[in-house]
Amino acid sequence: MQVAAIQMVSTPSVERNLAQARDLVAQAAQAGAELVALPEYFCLMGHSDADKLSHAERLLDGPIQRMLSDTAREHGLWLVGGTLPLIPEDGPYERVRNCCLAFAPDGELAARYDKIHLFRFHDGERRYDEAATLEPGTTPAAFDATDRAGERWRVGLSVCYDLRFPELYRALMQPRSCDLLLVPSAFTYPTGQAHWELLLRARAVENQAYVLAPAQGGRHENGRRTWGHSMLVDPWGEVLAQQAAEGEGLVAGTLARARLSQVRAQLPALEHRVL
Repeated sequence: MQVAAIQMVSTPSVERNLAQARDLVAQAAQAGAELVALPEYFCLMGHSDADKLSHAERLLDGPIQRMLSDTAREHGLWLVGGTLPLIPEDGPYERVRNCCLAFAPDGELAARYDKIHLFRFHDGERRYDEAATLEPGTTPAAFDATDRAGERWRVGLSVCYDLRFPELYRALMQPRSCDLLLVPSAFTYPTGQAHWELLLRARAVENQAYVLAPAQGGRHENGRRTWGHSMLVDPWGEVLAQQAAEGEGLVAGTLARARLSQVRAQLPALEHRVL
């Protein structure tokens, strides 16, 4: 299966971000991608955390989701929409979900994952607390994506800070093992510099699965700087492709069933799990 991770430097303008996302997905489709993943917050990096509340959408209703659905249908590919702010189903809301939606080649919703682990960071200079505007999800999510040759791939969803919690990925490997783990992200520059590649390769090795990680990467209009380095890692932990540190672009590569089977056969760690 041909896959691609989109790297962006999203702005406070939803319209501009959606236009850029459409263009980058089109480039990936032209290069042959069958599954494309956008980064966390692809649709909005606001001047304040509260900006996401004014752009939050109801499930399957709103311009962000229409763009994802229409773009998946237009190019006939699986499109994973990084994250977007989604309004909780019940009653009035003061916080929203940071939601990752996957759309099938026919434009239909294939999966939904609400980010479970919410990021908080303070190093004396920078301070972030997602829980101020977000409420956490509770349930892991995966879906089956069929490539153009008719082969089925099990795809597990996660988002950014989730990467630090290996138990989520273990849950995604049961009862059926995922072949591909997605990690749309907006890692801060200092945490990305320290841990991004280390954690991505660790999750690939532990779960003997491909990991595709589209990222925000660069200096944003709101003053934030994100790490970038969007990446595709194979089940042995080898980095197959990596985007330059900053700036928009895409990382593309191939998932090979033979490679997946080889790694799992020669070192059957998934079969040796006890806990």
